[in-house]
Amino acid sequence: MNKGILLVLSGPSGSGKGTILGEYRKDHPVYFSVSNTTRSPRPGEIDGVHYHFITHEEFEKKIAAGGMLEYASYCGNYYGTPRDKVEEKTAEGINVMLDIETQGAKNVRASCPEAVLCFVVPPSMEVLRHRLSGRGTEDEETINKRLAQAITEIERIDMYDYVVINDDLPDAVRDFAEIVDAAQLAASGRELTPEESAHIKNLKEKSAALKAAVKKEFLL
Repeated sequence: MNKGILLVLSGPSGSGKGTILGEYRKDHPVYFSVSNTTRSPRPGEIDGVHYHFITHEEFEKKIAAGGMLEYASYCGNYYGTPRDKVEEKTAEGINVMLDIETQGAKNVRASCPEAVLCFVVPPSMEVLRHRLSGRGTEDEETINKRLAQAITEIERIDMYDYVVINDDLPDAVRDFAEIVDAAQLAASGRELTPEESAHIKNLKEKSAALKAAVKKEFLL
């Protein structure tokens, strides 16, 4: 039995990474690791479904006990991934998906070099601002902080293996599914056919081109 892959999905708040993952999970059996966080729930969020909402004290106890695969501080709150379930599911041959921030992704890469990192980004800063404003849950000051944080996150895009531009949702879900399939092939342990190797190479080259385009749009 092949070991499951650990796939990290990151992107700025408002990029739609959670929506892409939700759509993908409708047709694919994966384990979605629910992160712990110390921030308060947003309207409609359910404890244990969107996040495990815990106190700062509880989170820091988990850190001290070595119970977090990764964790990061973002906008004054902790976010992190419990270690036990991730290791259990991948050992069972089940793919594990993490929806985490770039700081956490960097920590996962350090502790799990075999993890596959995928970055999701909207086509432009204008689209990102529109999405954040459209939530209707945050004031202008908070939106501006999230936009500034988005720039910081996009500056780290080069550490990711793959990039998905979330302009049209069905296209983004399809691109993400293709990336997961390629990651499973690469981790299968068997000798790949020339066609399979070429497909993986093409996907990585496509992501390299997308990284350059994203940096030109958001960072220059």
